[in-house]
Amino acid sequence: MITAVEATKKFDDIVAVDHINATIRDGSVFGLIGSNGAGKSTFLRMIAGVLQPDEGDIHIDGTSIFESPAVKARCFFISDEQYFFQNSTPAEMRDFYRMMYPQFDNERFRKLMLAFDLDENRKIRTFSKGMKKQVSVICGVCAGTDYLLCDETFDGLDPVARQAVKGIFAEDVCERGLTPIVASHNLRELEDICDHVGLLHRGGILFSRDLDDMKLGIHKAQVIFRGQPPEQVFPGMEVLRVEQRGSLFTYTVRGRREQVQGWLAELQPTFCEMLPLTLEEIFISETEVVGYDIKKLIF
Repeated sequence: MITAVEATKKFDDIVAVDHINATIRDGSVFGLIGSNGAGKSTFLRMIAGVLQPDEGDIHIDGTSIFESPAVKARCFFISDEQYFFQNSTPAEMRDFYRMMYPQFDNERFRKLMLAFDLDENRKIRTFSKGMKKQVSVICGVCAGTDYLLCDETFDGLDPVARQAVKGIFAEDVCERGLTPIVASHNLRELEDICDHVGLLHRGGILFSRDLDDMKLGIHKAQVIFRGQPPEQVFPGMEVLRVEQRGSLFTYTVRGRREQVQGWLAELQPTFCEMLPLTLEEIFISETEVVGYDIKKLIF
């Protein structure tokens, strides 16, 4: 388990990470979202042990990361800015990582390179951005580490490759308890893979919550009323958002699903449907409560 306690990192007068407190459970897929410059990359580098916190600390299972090579070896960091040895091939990078990570799976590396139609003996400098990202992901999952730190990993991948990478992550989470931490500025990239999401804003975590918990407490209903809508559709409940398109009203409500459905049944509308919430809608609803506009922060 990764624990950040008042973790802070400064670059001269710039506070990149500001007293972050966070817990990342093993075997979960943690999504770290935020606008460019929010501190996502710096936070990941602190978890990887590349950067030392100026204040506070980050631990894995109670051991400080920066001072422990053994703990660092449990992490693999995939940077947004791809770096490979000059004129190296994927096969040469594989051999390097095999020296660094004793659990590196050479056979799986070969199979994944074939599956992604990548030539392991071709110079990486001749690869496209997306192909380089694929090589990094393959090396990362084959390293056999407990934690995979991904900085904008899906950026540059085509839709097929994105789904393939998400499938690989899900497989490793289920089979060996891998804990991917995926940083992105795009909520939609994380919606179908993460079970816990943290919103990083101006160097601090504004919001961190399990998606299942959020989905249980917020509901979306589309309604067409018989005549004019009543002044109070959900009395005693917190209505987070109301949208109207012609005669169709869309309500986002906080509370128990049974209570929402009960009030709608009493109104006997012409049309009524409960809809699933997207990750974007959940975060818009939750962050507006504390006075932030998620659209300005993320998109």
